[in-house]
Amino acid sequence: MLVDSFPVGPLQCNCSIIACKETGEAAIVDAGGDALKIIEACQAHGLTIKYLLHTHAHFDHIVGSKELKEKTGAEILLHKGDQWLYDNLSKQGQLFGFKFDQPLPVDRYLDDGEEIQIGKLKTTVIHTPGHTPGSLCFSLADKESVLFSGDTLFHRSIGRTDLWGGSYEQIIDSIANRLMTLDDSTRVIPGHGPDTDIWSEKKENPFLS
Repeated sequence: MLVDSFPVGPLQCNCSIIACKETGEAAIVDAGGDALKIIEACQAHGLTIKYLLHTHAHFDHIVGSKELKEKTGAEILLHKGDQWLYDNLSKQGQLFGFKFDQPLPVDRYLDDGEEIQIGKLKTTVIHTPGHTPGSLCFSLADKESVLFSGDTLFHRSIGRTDLWGGSYEQIIDSIANRLMTLDDSTRVIPGHGPDTDIWSEKKENPFLS
């Protein structure tokens, strides 16, 4: 297993490469910009990008997917609950002072509990509404367990719920009942900011006490 995360795009979203070293197949979680940087990182490891996974459809998590799709042919995957946000990428950008082209069509919708095969690896889709209606997390278990939590769970914090379709009650329920049930040792790579883990969030996240 190879996991490489780095900030991209106008709001420094954490973009992650998940790859099977044996087969060279890779998935990108949250291509929030800087498509060429993402491609170069994959080329450095000799990887072929198969999937573009999105934790949700806010502009800072999807704006690089169009160019990546055009250059690699990778499938764009999203939860159906965020299609309306995805379709309004240009309007989202305008509200924050950015100009974006409309995205390419979603290739396939992801469902809760679905497993995505990346070479010999599998990542499991966890539907965690609250930040947006279609927010997802991706759970990967190999020699270590890793959770890509998007903007649902952060280091000692949680995602905003005052944006389009957000719900504080839903995000707390999603975190408590879908994420805090994972193994305590699970490494958490959030959509922004530093990594954390499930155990320390149980103990020290002020929103979960």
